[in-house]
Amino acid sequence: MSKTIFALVDCNNFYASCEKLFRPDLTHTPVVVLSNNDGCVVARSKEAKKLGIKMGVPVFQVRELMRQQGVLAFSSNYALYADISQRVMSTLEMLAPRVEVYSIDEAFLDLSGLQQLQSLTEFGHGIRQRIQKWQGISVCVGIAPSKTLAKLANHAAKTWPQTAGVVDLTDKARQRKLLALLPVGEVWGIGGKLTKRLQQLGINTALQLADANPNYIRQHFSVVVERTVRELNGESCLALEEMAATKKQIISSRSFGERITNKPQMAEAISEYISRACTKLRQEQQQAKHLTVFLRTSPFSDKDTPYSASKSIELDMPGSDTRLFLSKAMQLLDALWVNGHRYAKAGVMLADFYDPGVYQPGLFDQPANFEQQQQQTAADQKLMQLMDKLNAKHSKTIWFASQGAKQEWGMKRELLSPAYTTNWQQLPVAK
Repeated sequence: MSKTIFALVDCNNFYASCEKLFRPDLTHTPVVVLSNNDGCVVARSKEAKKLGIKMGVPVFQVRELMRQQGVLAFSSNYALYADISQRVMSTLEMLAPRVEVYSIDEAFLDLSGLQQLQSLTEFGHGIRQRIQKWQGISVCVGIAPSKTLAKLANHAAKTWPQTAGVVDLTDKARQRKLLALLPVGEVWGIGGKLTKRLQQLGINTALQLADANPNYIRQHFSVVVERTVRELNGESCLALEEMAATKKQIISSRSFGERITNKPQMAEAISEYISRACTKLRQEQQQAKHLTVFLRTSPFSDKDTPYSASKSIELDMPGSDTRLFLSKAMQLLDALWVNGHRYAKAGVMLADFYDPGVYQPGLFDQPANFEQQQQQTAADQKLMQLMDKLNAKHSKTIWFASQGAKQEWGMKRELLSPAYTTNWQQLPVAK
C-alpha cells in the first residue's frame, strides 16, 4: 500500500490577483482589496505588502500612504473571485484524482502513489505552470505526508523565493530542518492562546512541538493538539474530505452602507437576506425548521443609542420555500422594530436542518395538518428551482418585490471592478 501524500495548492494574494487578471496595466501596481462598505484592507498584492500595508488595517489610517505610493484600491468583487476560484479548482480536479476544496483559494490534493511515476517536485511545478497558463493565477504548492506538514511546506514555498513556489517535504530530514526554522505559531491550528501556553512549557518552534510526547500534549491540551503533533511527524491523521460537510446553519448578514431609520427599508434588507439564505439552503439540498432575525445599532458610535435584539420562530414543518420564510421573517421584524434607532446591521439565520422527506412529526401532531403541511406542490418546487436557475445564469434576474429595486441601504462598493466573467455587459473589450 502506497504512503499517503498530500499537496496543498494555495493561490497567491488571490483577491488582488483576480483584480489584476483583466488589468495588465496593473501588473506592477500595488493593489489592495477592501472589506464590506470599503472599510478595511482584506487583501494585498505583493507590491502593497512591501509598502508595509497590514491586513485588516482601516483604510483611513493608510489613505495618505496609498495616495503617495499610487496604491489602487478595489471593493470586494465576490462574483469575480468565486468564478475564478471555480476555474482553478476545476483545473486541479483534472490534474489529481482526489481534491478537497478547502477554501476559495486553497485545495488539498491526494498524490498517493504518484511518487513512483514522477518526481513530486516536477509535478508541483506542472501544477503551477498549468494554473498560470490557463487561469493567469499564480499558486504555490506544498507537498508532504500529512495535511499539517503540507500547510507548512506551502508556507515555505511562499516565503523563500529560491523554492520557485514548490516545496516537497516527503523527506524526513527536510521536514525537521523546516520545522526548526518555524515558530510554533506558524503551525496549522495553533492559535495565539495555544502559542502562549506552549511557550510557557518551553515549546517555541514547530520542531519542539513535533518532538513533544503526544500523550503529554493530550493530557495538558486536547486530542486535537495531540493529532497536530502526530501530523508534524508525518503521521496522517486528517483524511481528504472530497465532499464538503453539510452546514448546520446558514447566516446571511451585512453591515449597511447607510444607517437604516425606517421600517420599510429594514424590511427590504431582511427580505434580501432571507432570499440569499434560502437559495443557499436549496443548494445544500436541505430544509430548515428554525428562523432567527436580528438587528442592531453600531456598538462603535457615540451618536447611536445601543440596541441589539433577536427573535426566533419554529416552523411547523421544515421547508426551503423562500416565500414561507419571508412571511415568518416579517412577523419577527414587527416584534423587533423600535422607532428612533439608526440601525447599522441586520441579518437572518436558518437552523435545524433536515433532508427532504425525512422529518418525523411529533406524537401529538394532527395527522391531517401534518399531511397538509408536508405536501409542497410540484408547482411550488418548480417555481423555486426556476428562480434559482435563472439567477444562477444571470444575477438577480427575478426577485421578490419585498427585496426592493434600488436597495439604497446596501453596502458601499464605490470601487467595484466589473464582473468580467459573469456578466455579458461587462466583458473586457480589446482595443
